[in-house]
Amino acid sequence: MPKSAHAAETLALKALAWLVSQEDLLPVFLGSSGASEADLREQAQDPVFLASVLDFLLMDDAWIVGFCDAAQVGYETPMQARAQLPGGAQINWT
Repeated sequence: MPKSAHAAETLALKALAWLVSQEDLLPVFLGSSGASEADLREQAQDPVFLASVLDFLLMDDAWIVGFCDAAQVGYETPMQARAQLPGGAQINWT
């Protein structure tokens, strides 16, 4: 479990690298996020952009399984990392 924002960013960078290696999935991310291939390089250090990478992967269990198996991390780890990045806090409405 990523215990810091830095560890979460590192995991998200690994997720971005995995995503770039997925020829069928990368265009889906680019299309849904509006990002370009240049944006991938330019925004790779931006915690908000990295959060969007994890948000995207978290939309589909198969994507999470593929990334986690490749990165050899637990299936819950991307969600835990997402909570450490901007906009990831759980909202309590009560």
